[in-house]
Amino acid sequence: MSASKRVLVTGGAGFVGSHLCDRLLAEGHTVTVLDNLFTGSVSNVEHLKAHPRFSLLIRDVQEPFFMPVDWIFNLACPASPKHYQHDPVATVRTNVMGMIHMLELAKATGARIFQASTSEVYGDPLEHPQKETYWGNVDPTSRRACYDEGKRCAETLCFDYHREYGVDVRVIRIFNTYGPRMAPDDGRVVSNFILQALKGEDLTVYGDGSYTRSFQYVDDLVEGMMRMMQKEGFTGPVNIGNPGEFTIGELAKIVIEMTGSSSKIVHLPPVAHDPKQRQADITLAKQELAWEPTVPLRQGLEKTIAYFKHTLAV
Repeated sequence: MSASKRVLVTGGAGFVGSHLCDRLLAEGHTVTVLDNLFTGSVSNVEHLKAHPRFSLLIRDVQEPFFMPVDWIFNLACPASPKHYQHDPVATVRTNVMGMIHMLELAKATGARIFQASTSEVYGDPLEHPQKETYWGNVDPTSRRACYDEGKRCAETLCFDYHREYGVDVRVIRIFNTYGPRMAPDDGRVVSNFILQALKGEDLTVYGDGSYTRSFQYVDDLVEGMMRMMQKEGFTGPVNIGNPGEFTIGELAKIVIEMTGSSSKIVHLPPVAHDPKQRQADITLAKQELAWEPTVPLRQGLEKTIAYFKHTLAV
């Protein structure tokens, strides 16, 4: 365990951010969350509000911010297509202006800054699986580009601040993550399928179900994030994802089986620019961080299904 740090987590009231806060507090750090609650929720951190080393600030990273801090985890940005396409200009501003403001804070305080980038920087990949050396295949004019290109620009900013000003940066590329506290309305495939199955509704698969994704449980991601932040002399970028590859059709069948649902699978037209394959090459993460995921898909789904059963019951 590292010495206690003053930690700022932007987007800390979100799905991943709230799990990260749990871990940071458990390790003795003091945590301040900055979140505008666009996709985050106070309910995700309700259990932390009485903690003496936790505070929540309802603010937007699009505005400059200053506080004394040792570590910055920048997670601020809607991460599901439904939400990041709702206001694409705000998504770009969050990715670019938010990154600049956090990098300026890191520059002013000497803090180490962690950027939660994404596998979406690879776009609809022509390389499979995706290594960090792959530059990607992104259409800058598509509806997804506000997120894809926004995150790519944020990475550019991190490395320019590192080269020009010596800012201590850490960049990871997150692959599809699921688990408790996912927003029920975020439109992501795991939460969609689980909720549809629990309600006895048809599971909607876009396309023929042959598109693939690599699903990692949130605890595995948080472990990778912590190892990356504590690693000396390694900026990344590094892939953090589960290399186990499943088709969307396979996932739908597994969810129906695990929920005992009578739901059927229905196919809708494919979504434009939706990547056909997504699989993390985690060779670098194993080498530099001694990290690899440990939670199998069914084990993680069991916990996630239990969470959504509870949220539907209350």
